[in-house]
Amino acid sequence: MTDIEKTADGVADLQITQSAHGMPHHHRMIFLALLVVALIAPFTLYPVFLMKVLCFALFACAFNLLLGFGGLLSFGHAAYFGAASYVSAHAAKVWGLTPELAILTGTLAAAVLGVVFGSLAIRRQGIYFAMVTLAFAQMIYFFSLQAPFTGGEDGIQAVPRGRLFGLIDLRSDFTLYFVVLAITFAGILFIYRIIHSPFGQVLKAIRENEPRAVSLGYRTTQYKLAVFVLSATLSGLAGATKALVFQIATLTDVHWSMSGEVVLMTLIGGMGTVFGPIAGAVVIVTAQNYLAGFGAWVTIIQGAIFVTCVLLFRQGIVGVLARLLRKPL
Repeated sequence: MTDIEKTADGVADLQITQSAHGMPHHHRMIFLALLVVALIAPFTLYPVFLMKVLCFALFACAFNLLLGFGGLLSFGHAAYFGAASYVSAHAAKVWGLTPELAILTGTLAAAVLGVVFGSLAIRRQGIYFAMVTLAFAQMIYFFSLQAPFTGGEDGIQAVPRGRLFGLIDLRSDFTLYFVVLAITFAGILFIYRIIHSPFGQVLKAIRENEPRAVSLGYRTTQYKLAVFVLSATLSGLAGATKALVFQIATLTDVHWSMSGEVVLMTLIGGMGTVFGPIAGAVVIVTAQNYLAGFGAWVTIIQGAIFVTCVLLFRQGIVGVLARLLRKPL
């Protein structure tokens, strides 16, 4: 395991040490509790709503990997989420691919975009990096609006869910829920492993003090590109899965507001925490679902929630809990 320590002069130092402890006990208990709740939830709540929460939880965790641990603020993550949604929907409906292959195709499309856009964006830092990612996302938005295969403003509708591995019929919301749960849980565990690997600890060192990491011999540009591609790929996995859940891919998935929503989820839940984005996704998606009757006021309510969290929970909901419990969450 890699540890980041502060030296006497306040500069981040990086130290590689071996550890055989693995996942902390309280993290195992939280993951177990989340899994139990998720397994029970479809028996009491609407499965489609729960699947939306799961997809956005994975999306937020993927974004948090880039922002919370890589220190890179992207305003264009809707590009990978939405592009994967379109490709997955097109692959399932037009190419007739099975669900797992459609999701894989969409995820690979997001990974390719991540490599192309990331290799250009990481040449800039700070607000310039954020603006470049937003510009690339807008390119994808206008491409999705004009390209013939995307359906323009109508999107790709009536996407068939098909049979998983040719055996499991996913037309049932209840059946599909457990598939989405498996995808989301696997994705979050993968992100957890990245965070707590030597690679993840180097990312934290770069986030805290990039010149110091460079002086220690780390090729920071390559690390930043790697985390950018990983984040884009996992965001694509969430988007591709969402397309099959709702059987539609629309411009909403690639709109700039989608990038804003995932930033909101991450900040409300707790940037740089493992479980914060999950909490943020639950709060935002629940608000959107149960406050839909308020129409345009939903945006104002979301803004009020964000302001409240900024004022009362400066480190996010989970970040504050971690500080109170004095344990990393």
